[in-house]
Amino acid sequence: MRAIRLTVTALTAALALTACGGGGSNDGAKSKSGSGCAVGKVSVQAASSTSEAPAAGDTGQVVISMTNQSAPCTLDGFPHVKVEQTGGPSAVLKPQQGARAQKLKLAKGDSATFTVTYVRGADGDAKSLKAASMAVTLPGSDTAQVIPWKYGPIAGRTGQSDPNASVGTFQQAGD
Repeated sequence: MRAIRLTVTALTAALALTACGGGGSNDGAKSKSGSGCAVGKVSVQAASSTSEAPAAGDTGQVVISMTNQSAPCTLDGFPHVKVEQTGGPSAVLKPQQGARAQKLKLAKGDSATFTVTYVRGADGDAKSLKAASMAVTLPGSDTAQVIPWKYGPIAGRTGQSDPNASVGTFQQAGD
């Protein structure tokens, strides 16, 4: 009876650890399915539905849209977004707290979006990241699409390398 109880406890612990994995990778690693979407075969750009933060301390959202231009592919995990600034450190954005990645299949012509949420920093604040661009890499690919950042500085939590910004999950776009 004790052996069964230990086995069930070990299995429960293993399942709990697996469930705590954050819902997907944010490192741009290769997809296990081998059919990951890649920049170049999927167009990636900032959408016009962006909601820029008007002043320091306000929250803004940049919607990134993508359309599959090639063979069917799968988005499995979170997008990898690195915000870059001229003459300063870059920062990789973390997934939104509590967000769970989902596997999303895109046929040729299908579209998806994800959102970068950020808090605008004050001009001249040493903690603010003076963003110039963001490099977006899709899970399963190593190729990035660089998108100009024209939404003002990003507030830093503890400094420029820890921006108050996050990446949301992929969402199917259209009907």
